[in-house]
Amino acid sequence: MAKKKSHQTKRIVNRRARHDYELGDSLVVGLELTGAETKALRMGHGHLRGAYVTIKNGELYLINATIAGASGIPISESDQTRARRLLAKRREIDALVAGKQQGRTIVPLEILTGGRYIKLRLAVGRGLRRYDKRQTLKARDDARRAQAELKKSH
Repeated sequence: MAKKKSHQTKRIVNRRARHDYELGDSLVVGLELTGAETKALRMGHGHLRGAYVTIKNGELYLINATIAGASGIPISESDQTRARRLLAKRREIDALVAGKQQGRTIVPLEILTGGRYIKLRLAVGRGLRRYDKRQTLKARDDARRAQAELKKSH
């Protein structure tokens, strides 16, 4: 019997999500993809920069996520950023709809390519304003300075 190939997990992460949003609990949902898109994601050729999740006709869709074709994997220019349907249970969708109605945003966090299926981790978050970000950066700088002073004194 032939050995199974071990999939190397390529992490495709939305790095701006934690900076731009105050996030709640995360949820893992499936992605409806073509074969070429699956292969490209397993090789790490995709990004979530500027991507978001919307709800149409009671279904979730991932908008503006880019999956670029690699060598030997043809994905046309228009299909690279097409809307992709997300696969979730009805009660999960209803919980996300409730969050959306409260004025929150559904933010994609990362694409998980480790297992047999490709999944998407998402969370409901509240957009941070510019002054919130400044306060976070200031607190981080103050903590760093205090740590440096502590090191100097010893």
